[in-house]
Amino acid sequence: MAIQMPTELLDGCVLGILSNGDYYGYALTQKVQEDIPISESTMYPVLRRLKKNNFLSTYDEPFQGRNRRYYRITREGRARLNEVTTEWIEFKSQIDKLIGGAIR
Repeated sequence: MAIQMPTELLDGCVLGILSNGDYYGYALTQKVQEDIPISESTMYPVLRRLKKNNFLSTYDEPFQGRNRRYYRITREGRARLNEVTTEWIEFKSQIDKLIGGAIR
């Protein structure tokens, strides 16, 4: 995909996934990569930023002798997801209007 993913949309995608349940870092990265071509090195700064802004919380669970860090959306994260969703719907509508004639 030649179009770059803006930070706000990537944040919204991560929050959207986590609104359906908790994920550990690698599994969350894999889930995003199913639809968006991003690298693992892109995801961890996103997760740190979302946690710093209190949109996510974390907890560790043991797995095969190691800990997995799980991410969970917070109340603030759900509010932010609603904001991003609203902004996305408006933005998408505007873009669709501009290029709509070209889409077949």
